[in-house]
Amino acid sequence: MSEANNAPLELTEEEKALLNASCHGGAPAGPQVLEPNSNSKIKHVIGVVSGKGGVGKSLVTSLLASEANKRGYKVGILDADVTGPSIPKSFGYSDPLTGDETNVFPGQTPSGIKLISTNLMLPAEDVPVVWRGPVVSGVIKQFFNEVNWGELDYLFVDMPPGTSDVLLTVFQSLPVDGIITVSTPQDLVGMIVGKAVNVAQQMEVPVLGLVENMAYFTCPDCSKKHHIFGEPQGAVVAQHYQIPAHATLPIDPTFAALVDAGKIEEYDVAGALDPIIEQIEKVAAQ
Repeated sequence: MSEANNAPLELTEEEKALLNASCHGGAPAGPQVLEPNSNSKIKHVIGVVSGKGGVGKSLVTSLLASEANKRGYKVGILDADVTGPSIPKSFGYSDPLTGDETNVFPGQTPSGIKLISTNLMLPAEDVPVVWRGPVVSGVIKQFFNEVNWGELDYLFVDMPPGTSDVLLTVFQSLPVDGIITVSTPQDLVGMIVGKAVNVAQQMEVPVLGLVENMAYFTCPDCSKKHHIFGEPQGAVVAQHYQIPAHATLPIDPTFAALVDAGKIEEYDVAGALDPIIEQIEKVAAQ
């Protein structure tokens, strides 16, 4: 795999072609979907995306993976936010990756969720990753087809924010069955969701659900719900973009506390994500 340091990296011929095509407004011809590692059997790949940062995409990825794991599915998370990885921290996992001549072995949480992230390749978790776009895209491909994932029912891919070349790499190179888009209840929510939906439609990737994060805060004294960022718009936006399922998550200090403690698996979403999980399960039934 690529060296986990900040030294200048020499581009492969494929990466040079990607960079050249990007600079000239074109696209590399004939993108091919990668096969997983020969020792891996990945049944379904689900991307978690957002048109902007700071909406809680990694949190939603962690909660979806945890909920699927609690339902008895074999689950993995590919942290595709290469320059801003946060998945290992959420699960309290920090052991470095190991491997042999033909395999890289993912980390694994106590409950059995498998993880791969650049933060598991670094000498310290606060070391920055300063890589060019083609190198980042190459690493994501390696995370998929050089890692021995074993048998997985679902591989959740935590995407970086926005609609950059990493998003295109995942859509073009990984066998993505569908995406979940994440937003917050602000006026620009329609634009945020619209960007992700339009890219997915262009790449012919189904949009399975919308999670509206930070939709409300429940007062611990009176139990009243307060809409700090405005009235929730998830249902309306989901209907507008014909997204088949939507869910809302609150502003909850428990989230931050559990992430800081590396215990996000312990959070009980109390069924809030059931509509999204059920839509993901429909993909498996097809």
